[in-house]
Amino acid sequence: MRTTIEKPAASHAALAATASRARILIAVMLFVTVVINYMDRANLSIAAPAIADEMDLSSAQQGLLLSAFGWTYAALQIPGGWFVDRVPPRVLYPVCLVLWSLATVFMGIIGGFVALIALRLLVGVFEAPAYPINNRVATAWFPERERATVIGFYTSGQFIGLALLTPVLSWLQSALSWHWVFVCTGAIGVVWGLVWYFVYREPRDSRANEAEIAHISAGGGLVDLNESRPERTKVTLSDITTVLGRRKLWGVYLGQFCLTSTLWFFLTWFPTYLVEYRDMDYIKSGFLASLPFIAAVVGVLFSGVFSDFLLRRGVSVGIARKGPIIAGLLLSTTLIGANFTDSTALVIVFLSVAFFGNGLASITWSLVSALAPERLIGLTGGMFNFIGNLSGIATPIVIGFLVTDASFAPAFVYMTVVTLLGIASYVLLVGRVERVQESRPTPAPA
Repeated sequence: MRTTIEKPAASHAALAATASRARILIAVMLFVTVVINYMDRANLSIAAPAIADEMDLSSAQQGLLLSAFGWTYAALQIPGGWFVDRVPPRVLYPVCLVLWSLATVFMGIIGGFVALIALRLLVGVFEAPAYPINNRVATAWFPERERATVIGFYTSGQFIGLALLTPVLSWLQSALSWHWVFVCTGAIGVVWGLVWYFVYREPRDSRANEAEIAHISAGGGLVDLNESRPERTKVTLSDITTVLGRRKLWGVYLGQFCLTSTLWFFLTWFPTYLVEYRDMDYIKSGFLASLPFIAAVVGVLFSGVFSDFLLRRGVSVGIARKGPIIAGLLLSTTLIGANFTDSTALVIVFLSVAFFGNGLASITWSLVSALAPERLIGLTGGMFNFIGNLSGIATPIVIGFLVTDASFAPAFVYMTVVTLLGIASYVLLVGRVERVQESRPTPAPA
């Protein structure tokens, strides 16, 4: 196993001064990819009220349709992590992008409830490796002291894209039909998949100069991850024991489930809540639905920069990384306030504060980068995303069964309780933030 010797601050400064900035392009590419990734997750929530009206779907049927993505997305996180450890991001990402985007296009072409569910399952299949790839790229391209900032930056893409595009897609649906929401978003993904293939390179194969590569490596970036891939042949029992047998890893797994439960409410039921329970039209609901996403953008960008600032000031990794996450989860509980007012303006305020908190807590991948065993970053990321995104199944279905035609209040109670459990997970289970060592088989006695 390669070990990285932390160099003095003066050496870091000297390297940084002469280093190129090729990694900035990588950060931008990750950002754009996340925008497209989440646009293709949330487009169904924008179209859902119109689809439900056209197909006369019940709340339970809507919940099933909205959860379809989560079934395959969550189930394939571990296989997705396995692929990430073996297939270079330059190849794997564009293949996934093009395939999930084509499935999205066909959602707008092929009608019918069953067909929509089947295609949505396919979108989940091909999006499954996306965030493990993002983490793999960030771990290879960025030193530890920059990693939370870049993770915060590209994670903000999921909120910025939705904040800017929700009104546009709502207008598109109103002006044409819900079919065009899927056709247009899918076509964008196909084009970007080709761009990624022709532009992305690993650090040593890129335009990064030797000083930049040394700066990344000296700061804990794993620039040579690509070299160790031929040694990997299969996932062993020891690998599984490592990623499933560590309390601190379970802390981030369960914490991610609780964090993403709020996210999945906004990605699935939020527009329906505004249209059906707040009696708004599609254009007005599209505008108001964008406000919490804008708040989340502010939260996630502040979180990443502030976390890395604390780290540079000598604060421990545990406080710098876990502090914003726990504070963000606490703020997310304010969504319960929507149950105690009839004012739409106050509802949007409560939900915007809650989603700001969700954004503030969304640097959780920085903990995966800091905790995962070096050789098992993809597998650990896959397990993290698998357990975390079980909320993509649970949240739409549970809300679909909890709400009634007259009240959405039980949904907010459910999400508040889950968020409180997430806080307990980070406080009680994660503990000291340090890289987990792999399980080693006990040697047989001589």
